[in-house]
Amino acid sequence: MVIGAAVVLFIASFLSLNSTAGCTGGFCPTINAWDSLGLLMSMFLAGVIAAALIVVARGLPGPRKVAGIELGQFGVALAVFAAWTAFWTILDAGSAGAGLILGLIAALVLAAGAVAGPLVPALKAPLMGAPKPAVAGPYGAQQGQPGAGYGYPGAQQPSYGGQPAPGGYGYPGGAAQDPQAGAAQAGATQAPAAGQASQGGQPPAAADASGFAPFWFAVPVARPLYAEDGSPTPIAELAPGTWYLAVDQRGPGLVAQTQDGRRGLLQDTTGIQRG
Repeated sequence: MVIGAAVVLFIASFLSLNSTAGCTGGFCPTINAWDSLGLLMSMFLAGVIAAALIVVARGLPGPRKVAGIELGQFGVALAVFAAWTAFWTILDAGSAGAGLILGLIAALVLAAGAVAGPLVPALKAPLMGAPKPAVAGPYGAQQGQPGAGYGYPGAQQPSYGGQPAPGGYGYPGGAAQDPQAGAAQAGATQAPAAGQASQGGQPPAAADASGFAPFWFAVPVARPLYAEDGSPTPIAELAPGTWYLAVDQRGPGLVAQTQDGRRGLLQDTTGIQRG
């Protein structure tokens, strides 16, 4: 409705503003809005600009402000001003032509549509829908390869010691079990034969008597991984978006294993996500 009224208003600006019905003999000139700059800017072009602002504001996904005023609100005010100017102009004219009459009708329709837009529920919907937020994938997921590769919960991945990890307690994607049973199973499946080296080239640690069960985890931000002997120099860095295997617990820290088999101590475990 707003766009249609603006088109009619623009066409009316080229029509005659005065009527020649009362002319008797002689020369009776006619003028249009383009011959009167004040009327053109305050009524006709003001209505067209108001419609453009309203349409642009409705087409944007979010509100846009200029000098602290939203584009839609400024467009509504300008549309009402154009209708106000058209009403008093036609009353003051001695003989109104087609341009003034059609312009008044278009300006009133434009103002009505602009004011009713924010009030009528059916007219409140934006012309363009807001963009849908992207659904964040799980840690370790890669574009084009969902559910594949090291660090994706539920995929076939090597467990601590180099053997495939069956679904179970502490393994992402496996069924949860009783903690004591999970600890026994983890100790049974992850302990290699005597003298066999682990995936990282180091002897595997004995099963924790406290019942610690290895589990997968991811860090929220990049965090350093220090050597198990307490050396202050980091040996690796854990990156967010990848799952790592916690194989032991040292006080508040965790002994973590990276993708290439290196083991180290993660001292800062705040905010980690368990798989």
